[in-house]
Amino acid sequence: MLRIGLTGGIGAGKSTVSATFAECGAIVVDGDVISREVVEPGTDGLAKLVDAFGSHILRPDGALDRPSLAAIAFSDEEKRQTLNGIVHPLVAHRRSELIAAAVESVESPVIVEDIPLLVESQMAPMFALVAIVHADPELRVQRLVEYRGFSEADARARIAAQATEEQRRAVADVWLDNSGTSGELVEKARELWYQRVLPFAHNLTAGTPAHVPPRLVPADPTWPDQARRIVARLNTTCGHRAVRIDHIGSTAVPGLDAKDVIDVQVTVGSLEVADELAEDLLHAGYPRIAAITADVPKSDARSTDGRFDHSAEAALWHKRFHASGDPGRPTNVHIRVDGWPNQQFALLFVDWLAANPGVQADYLAVKRAAAQHSDIGGYAEAKEPWFLDAYRRAWAWADGTGWRP
Repeated sequence: MLRIGLTGGIGAGKSTVSATFAECGAIVVDGDVISREVVEPGTDGLAKLVDAFGSHILRPDGALDRPSLAAIAFSDEEKRQTLNGIVHPLVAHRRSELIAAAVESVESPVIVEDIPLLVESQMAPMFALVAIVHADPELRVQRLVEYRGFSEADARARIAAQATEEQRRAVADVWLDNSGTSGELVEKARELWYQRVLPFAHNLTAGTPAHVPPRLVPADPTWPDQARRIVARLNTTCGHRAVRIDHIGSTAVPGLDAKDVIDVQVTVGSLEVADELAEDLLHAGYPRIAAITADVPKSDARSTDGRFDHSAEAALWHKRFHASGDPGRPTNVHIRVDGWPNQQFALLFVDWLAANPGVQADYLAVKRAAAQHSDIGGYAEAKEPWFLDAYRRAWAWADGTGWRP
């Protein structure tokens, strides 16, 4: 199952994207539809609204008069919070029921949860992919007035009560601009579906990661923002089972060219905890790569033929490894045990590189040479001799500076 969170400001065009996904085969759980369903005549939801706001929010036939309720709720922050406190839990419960039914009836479904207040309710980290539909506020006001019968004042009040563009960008894995025609938005949604969503869903079903060629790209200033979204998702997935979660690797070093892959380290108390996380990480979009169970030990202890000694110390370099199935955001998730040398070195390495531009230049040269290999395994193996020396040098730097993780 792949769960996608879809949202956007009122009048942005979210319903068009939702309908397009449904035509492509998604199971759409529509928050607007549910929010109407839970306050229909005879429901507990409607009764609670009447208790909170008075019977004048009802039409003569006993149904909810939505414009009357909106005029009250969106004119005052406290009243808006009261409205949300009544409706949101009811919507969440009904949404869970619909998702459970979809999972039971459809094999490996793609579930698109159309949630108007996804950002405001801080639900973004619950989804393997978050898509935001955006349009300029003035254009949205125009659409609401022309096509949905809003007054200009009401349209502006609704927009002002919702998340800002900055808040939406902070959680967006996909940004769909709807400043053009409806047809253009449909084409963007279909391209997203076939180029990213379906391959993502296939990878999760197969338990395989997205393919990433070992190609270096110029440093991307958005890598830290992308990593923050991934870390938030992993924090939600792992909860108390994670000791800490960190952005590591080359993309965590400002200005350093790297493969366009975000590396994240989840620190846990034991490998047993790491194994317990496997199913939850799969649902979050990160299948486990069972073939990878350890990092290459970096130690002064060697056997007579020059290879690493697989002694008890080597066991402290074990880990679990997951990788994202999302072809639009390749991610490596390294699960390591708190205090083990591989966990410590992953944190040290980023700080050591950031503090030493000369080392960055050396490492970049090594990566460029390793990138001549056409496969990830060959790329990683080619860097190992340099990493052995780097391990010693980095810890010498840590001892000299008093570095602590």
